[in-house]
Amino acid sequence: MPSFCTRRQFLAQTTAASALGISCLTGPQLSAAEKKKPLYKISLAQWSLHKMLFAKKLDNLDFAQATKEKFGIDAVEYVNQFFKDKAKDTRYLAEMKKRAADHSVKSLLIMIDGEGNLGDPDAAKRTQAIENHHQWVDAAKYLGCHSIRVNARSDHKLSYDEQMKLAADGLRRLSEFAAKYKIGVIVENHGGLSSNGAWLAGVMKLVDNPNCGTLPDFGNFRVSDDEMYDRYKGVEELMPYAKAVSAKSHDFDAAGNETQTNYLRMMKIVLKAGYHGYVGIEYEGRKLSEPDGILATKRLLGRVREELA
Repeated sequence: MPSFCTRRQFLAQTTAASALGISCLTGPQLSAAEKKKPLYKISLAQWSLHKMLFAKKLDNLDFAQATKEKFGIDAVEYVNQFFKDKAKDTRYLAEMKKRAADHSVKSLLIMIDGEGNLGDPDAAKRTQAIENHHQWVDAAKYLGCHSIRVNARSDHKLSYDEQMKLAADGLRRLSEFAAKYKIGVIVENHGGLSSNGAWLAGVMKLVDNPNCGTLPDFGNFRVSDDEMYDRYKGVEELMPYAKAVSAKSHDFDAAGNETQTNYLRMMKIVLKAGYHGYVGIEYEGRKLSEPDGILATKRLLGRVREELA
């Protein structure tokens, strides 16, 4: 395996080579714009504030403003649970869009749950699940998002291969529909076989549609009560298809490091795959408040970015 080379190391090599009169180095030269561009950007997943939202301490319409003013983050990832009955309400969506624009906040995606299993073994139910997602494709397009995040669920009683084929069928059909609107369909490792990196990567290969990809989550690798998939292996397997990345966090040690995931190691995997897009904060801890947990995750992602630059 080739060793990971940071920008700092690359620039040091370039300086040393110039001093020796060497005009060519192994690897691509960075342009001035690339040197200034951050290795990745930081967004906020709405689920990070789910306790406040469910308790009505924060309204969905105020999420974009809170993201910018409280956390200094300018990109958001919505969760459909917080405006579940508003997918076709253009007046409500227009207000969401306006408030995001008023605070210069970019809407990236909508995380979709509760619309049926895209890999349901019952053909009629699978088709219904696909059609249930259509309204969210429309909503994502209206809000200016690039994708909807979906789940690759089937029936756990079926075999590994059967679940893979069924999930691929549902995802392929939904991706074909969403492509007409230029909206991506991205799958998160989110329990069951979807938390098995090899399985979900296999689903992507079967779907074989550039409009369908993954959203690797650092922490969602519990396949069952008895099985945990290796998170670093899983993210590495999913990154070739990634259109977004979720930085799951729970607790932090005295040095500010996440206790379950080595963020430096994980972000090396992300960057090695050539990904330089948004990394979404998704705090789910209990020790810190939701705002404090978000800020702790943001500081960690910022520190890691500086170390790798």
